[in-house]
Amino acid sequence: MASIFSKIINREIPAYIVAEDNNFIAFLDINPLAEGHTLVVPKQEIDYIFELPDQDIAQLFVFAKRVAQSIERVVPCKRIGLSVIGLEVPHSHIHLVPLNAVNDINFAKPKLDFSREQYLALAKKIKDAFK
Repeated sequence: MASIFSKIINREIPAYIVAEDNNFIAFLDINPLAEGHTLVVPKQEIDYIFELPDQDIAQLFVFAKRVAQSIERVVPCKRIGLSVIGLEVPHSHIHLVPLNAVNDINFAKPKLDFSREQYLALAKKIKDAFK
């Protein structure tokens, strides 16, 4: 069965997409730790990130870097934190989380809630900043 991320990639379910190329896609997390929390996902459905071929994992991180730089242009923060957990969805992915304090990337803390309009506006700003 296709993962929820594969369904997003195939446009079977909607997402707030901020960047995409032939191999990767990035979209806003709908249960964010911070404004701008983004998931970066390879289009190839492989469960465990360390099972990706070397070239693919390298390209994933280069793509994630570009996405992180786009987020930084839009969301005021000190840095973009990166986390790979890989337990919640059986599809490799990276969390990019804007940080102002170490605790900003604590996945046990309550998630933020934004309106559809806020997500759409933020996704557009990040997409426009993507280079």
